[in-house]
Amino acid sequence: MKEKTLKARPGMPMLILFLLLYLAAIGLTIMGGLLLESSPGNIGALPLTVGIVWLAVGIIPFFGFKIIKPQEALVLTLFGKYIGTLKEDGFYFVHPFSSAVNPASRTRLGQSGDVDNDSGSKITISPEGNAIQANAGVNKKISLKIMTLNNNKQKVNDVLGNPVEIGIAVMWRVVDTARAVFNVDNFKEYLSLQCDSALRDIVRIYPYDVAPGIDTTGDGEPDEGSLRGSSALVAERIHEHIQEKVKEAGLEIIEARITYLAYAQEIAAVMLQRQQASAIIDARKMIVDGAVGMVEMALDKLNENDVVKLDEERKAAMVSNLLVVLCGNKDTQPIVNSGSLY
Repeated sequence: MKEKTLKARPGMPMLILFLLLYLAAIGLTIMGGLLLESSPGNIGALPLTVGIVWLAVGIIPFFGFKIIKPQEALVLTLFGKYIGTLKEDGFYFVHPFSSAVNPASRTRLGQSGDVDNDSGSKITISPEGNAIQANAGVNKKISLKIMTLNNNKQKVNDVLGNPVEIGIAVMWRVVDTARAVFNVDNFKEYLSLQCDSALRDIVRIYPYDVAPGIDTTGDGEPDEGSLRGSSALVAERIHEHIQEKVKEAGLEIIEARITYLAYAQEIAAVMLQRQQASAIIDARKMIVDGAVGMVEMALDKLNENDVVKLDEERKAAMVSNLLVVLCGNKDTQPIVNSGSLY
């Protein structure tokens, strides 16, 4: 079902008309009562009857007045048939027996604040922590604003089987009110579920850190994609995955961003030690490479300038001493040899 715009009448002229008719009904009732008292005939029965009937049923047209604020929409049905959507802000008059439909009117996304709770009704958080339920005073209008869904953090295994905690924030809006209302049972809960599902589907493709031999793009070749190093690409893939799922619900996903990423608590300490060990090894490799280069340069300078001639044993001792000085974690204490080297 596709959205269609309802051509409603301006509300102010109709309001003035019904007010005048109501005042006229009051006048007819008074006039009919006076005529019945002053005249023995039935001349006052007709206006009295018309006035009483209109006073009884004249309140019904007032239910057809609707006020639409900017960035709001009202999906209307008449006796079960979809008649259109009011999207332009203003004051309108529609069929008084038409009813607004919004199956997600009781659902509030936790971090969205999408629709004001005008009635001040009681609000409770759902057990999942993703939505808030309003128990009374339901507002049937659908917000067309850009809204934010920030579901709870999820624990998902990455491609290597390591448990990872990750959370995303999704910016979305309703673009087709008819599809949002009639194609799914509750478009807000549907969106929340699809976000969780897409997050799990994409995270399982990537390792937390770069790992050898992992194909994250699906081209059959290993690459360097990872959750930590390719967060923008991961978020874009999650965005596309969610959009594909919610298209039939009349929703548009504007952006998806990773808001939280960490190893699960049970392996966080071990993975931190692993990262520290890897960093220490890389640093040591750099120090050793630099120290070896400095020793080679020192020996070449000594030989080039013919400062001193060292045999292989003395060279080995000098190399050992220089490496200890250059690669040690602590400052060395020099010992001055005042005697002969031999």
